[in-house]
Amino acid sequence: MDSLAAAPGTGPATSPLPVIRPARTPRTVGDLPVDRAVVMGILNVTPDSFSDGGTYASTDDAIGHGLRMHYGGADLIDVGGESTRPNASGVPVEEELARVLPVVRALVKAGALVSIDTMHAETARQALDAGAAIVNDISGTEFDPDMPALIAERGVPYILTHRRGTAATMDSLADYDDVVTDVVSELTTLRDGFVAAGVAAEQIILDPGLGFAKTDEHNWTILQNLAAFTGLGHRILVGASRKRFLGTLLTSAGKAAAPVERDHASLAVATLSAVSGAWGVRVHDPATTLDAVKVAAAVGPRS
Repeated sequence: MDSLAAAPGTGPATSPLPVIRPARTPRTVGDLPVDRAVVMGILNVTPDSFSDGGTYASTDDAIGHGLRMHYGGADLIDVGGESTRPNASGVPVEEELARVLPVVRALVKAGALVSIDTMHAETARQALDAGAAIVNDISGTEFDPDMPALIAERGVPYILTHRRGTAATMDSLADYDDVVTDVVSELTTLRDGFVAAGVAAEQIILDPGLGFAKTDEHNWTILQNLAAFTGLGHRILVGASRKRFLGTLLTSAGKAAAPVERDHASLAVATLSAVSGAWGVRVHDPATTLDAVKVAAAVGPRS
């Protein structure tokens, strides 16, 4: 383990809390790899996450898990304080800030590169002030009207995700003439709006939004056609880890696989996405995924 920090309950400290020492050389976006896919570790500081059931809902547990992912090789830690699963309840900005800011500060202090997973411009603003380097926004067509100006002002990378509607309505909006053509068109329109607001095109990373206003069939079709997205001239992030369509695929005895039983399938999708030219993959198991994307890079040059 890196000497900059100790995981909870290890080393000379007797406290179960994470012990964090200042990083000698803080990481920046410029340190991200360019010879393989970036591995983004998911850190849900929420009590109602679909994937880990609030395991890391407390500040101390979240920091400890974030440190383990960081020292396990994650290139980025994506900190979120609001569940984005279908039908999830919204969280007041004040509560979201209380959840994420202590975690962001601690991980940045330990030298981790942090992205803030939020749909709210005010949360993004304060997380950036606390040291986050990237904004990951899954709001899609329902984006915060203050977000474009903030991203233009700060000049940070911004992950623009395709989603129709809200958590409560998105499943009912999964109706496309051609899912690849329609999602590309809608993402492009969103992108153009941000650029018109002053966001530089090179700041924008596109995410096709697997699971957001999409059926299982839509998700597989998008994965089969990633070239349509990588050809848009932007970096592409793929987030499939533990999602519902993988559970359906792995149905056994009439029962879909639980989220924690989807890690092997998640790893397979991450590997295939890396081979297909994705800039990055958002995952729950970054250490194993790091090995996989290194293999993908060794197979041949990425498009």
